[in-house]
Amino acid sequence: MNRTVIGIDVGATLAKLAVRGPDGNLECSFWPSTETEILADRVRALTPEGVGLTGCGAHRLKPHLSPTPQTIVEFEAWASGSRELLDRQGVNPDSPYVLVSVGTGTSMLLVVGDEVRRLGGTALGGGTLLGLGFALTGCQSHSEFCSLAEQGGRGEVDLLVQDIYPPDEIELPGEATAASFGGLARMASQMGKDSRYDQSAPLAAAVTQLVGENVALLTAALAEKTSAQRIVFGGSSLEGHPHLQGLLAGITTALGFEAILLDRGGYAGAIGALSHSAS
Repeated sequence: MNRTVIGIDVGATLAKLAVRGPDGNLECSFWPSTETEILADRVRALTPEGVGLTGCGAHRLKPHLSPTPQTIVEFEAWASGSRELLDRQGVNPDSPYVLVSVGTGTSMLLVVGDEVRRLGGTALGGGTLLGLGFALTGCQSHSEFCSLAEQGGRGEVDLLVQDIYPPDEIELPGEATAASFGGLARMASQMGKDSRYDQSAPLAAAVTQLVGENVALLTAALAEKTSAQRIVFGGSSLEGHPHLQGLLAGITTALGFEAILLDRGGYAGAIGALSHSAS
């Protein structure tokens, strides 16, 4: 008897697929969310017993799927999937935590046991990384941008605290950001009219800093209003981007929270949808 069960999280950019086969093993993959027919063909070929569906693009995919999928509210799927992933990492999922989903945009959820509540969010996320990254550096893929961001320092692009204050004058580390892209703003007044700044790696690093720093600061501010001491990060935008992962974990830890990076965290929504369908 085929006990294959599938969960699909159709986001604004990527569709994430989680498959649990008869042997109990979990396999995960993703496609561009616009490739509806390709994804539907893949699901049909697996002849699943059940399909769970979530995400903002679920309504586009649902008519193409058989058997008729069970639709799950996105935040509930994310909470359920994150609990399973935490358990797989040997982390207790029962203690309250703030779950941060860094996708095309970013959402922050409070998870307490089986209950989940949205705390807030920001339009900064993977869409910013790839969109602004493309505009400034010409990178056309997530992997290309991530690789470039690892190669550069943002020091001359951003304006840092150490650029405007003497050491120890204020209680902020010198490497903290005073103004994102403020270094370029200063540079512009000293360059000729037709001059351009074309150092791609520092620009990629600065875009990553802009997103990571603001997501981390907003998350910490929201978490302070809850009982949670743990901040759990997931989302497809963190996949293959150790620089962004390090920023998020480093800043939230410095602000007094325990930071946890989910393994396969980009698939939390799909895994949660799978679990709902299988139950």
